[in-house]
Amino acid sequence: MDGPVFSPTDFVAVFNQTLELSYPIVAIEGELSDFSISKNRWLYFSLKDQDASVKFFGSVYQLPGPLSDGLSVRAVGSPRLHPRFGFSISLHSIAPIGEGSIKKAADLLQKKLAAEGLFDVDRKRALPYAPDRVGLITAEKSAAAADFIKIMAERWGGSRIELADVYVQGDRAPLQLVEAISYFNQSSRPPEVLVITRGGGSGEDLAAFNDERVVRAVAASRIPTLVAVGHETDLSLAELAADMRASTPSNAAQLLMPDKHQELVNLQGTRAVLRRQLIGAYSNRRLMLSNHKDVVTNTVTNLLSAERQRLSSLRQLAMVYDPLNALKRGYGLVRAAGKPVKSIGQIAKGDELTIELHDGTIESKATGVKEK
Repeated sequence: MDGPVFSPTDFVAVFNQTLELSYPIVAIEGELSDFSISKNRWLYFSLKDQDASVKFFGSVYQLPGPLSDGLSVRAVGSPRLHPRFGFSISLHSIAPIGEGSIKKAADLLQKKLAAEGLFDVDRKRALPYAPDRVGLITAEKSAAAADFIKIMAERWGGSRIELADVYVQGDRAPLQLVEAISYFNQSSRPPEVLVITRGGGSGEDLAAFNDERVVRAVAASRIPTLVAVGHETDLSLAELAADMRASTPSNAAQLLMPDKHQELVNLQGTRAVLRRQLIGAYSNRRLMLSNHKDVVTNTVTNLLSAERQRLSSLRQLAMVYDPLNALKRGYGLVRAAGKPVKSIGQIAKGDELTIELHDGTIESKATGVKEK
């Protein structure tokens, strides 16, 4: 034999070095089989086609969600020859491919998370209306980012938008989305709302938003979340977990911001209504005051008339009791020692008396006193 002869250890080392140089990372698409999880931590499975099968090993934390045998998946990893366990590929990432497999995987994850209550309506929080500060998670150069920022400015303006530039599809997208959500949540001055968005695409393009890690990050966010993925008919699990869903990036901006032009129209309408109400209230008040004036005038007039009648009666009564009027009718007022004499018993013989008549007085002396 002309070729080199290796010990098992040397062969494993040389073989792995060759793999690292030639194929440090490989992506393999195939049918998932022998899928199993050990101790809730380690992941084992194979990818197969009609003629071959390749083993994989990894961590459950790399799973995008529940998977099952028979799904078509793409697995990315580093090929290795283990000294004792043979050849396998150390997993970096795995994701379903093909519309059928993607939908089946999403359905499995949706059932699992729904049972945990992640999509319950009572978990939803109200979003701030016209927020001053918005955290935007999307691809910076995407049409979704441009549409969202444009509509935000057109509708109201003045909001500060902090953008986290991330991949929104592909193997790196799920971890970048999770890291962006974590970044905003750990900020010393977090935004008032998180908007996570991208434009439309195929099921495979939108797969990152059905990744279990992303869905759980959206559900766990301390900051209220608004997720807008794809077009009107697209619906991702991240949208179900969010506090609010928007049909498109533009619709997300519409849900957050009032339309300043419509608000001006509303204000003009409100002003017209208030003006009519004020004029009506003023007219009603004037009419009320006029009615009150008539009532007060009539009341005062009646009071004055009653007082005049009472004064007239008192005047007549005073005239009846006026002693001068009695004197004019022939009566006299007798005084003894300056005091009116009311009884014969007040006078003794010889007392000096003053008799007052209506036109003068008579000085006299009592010469005798006779009782009735």
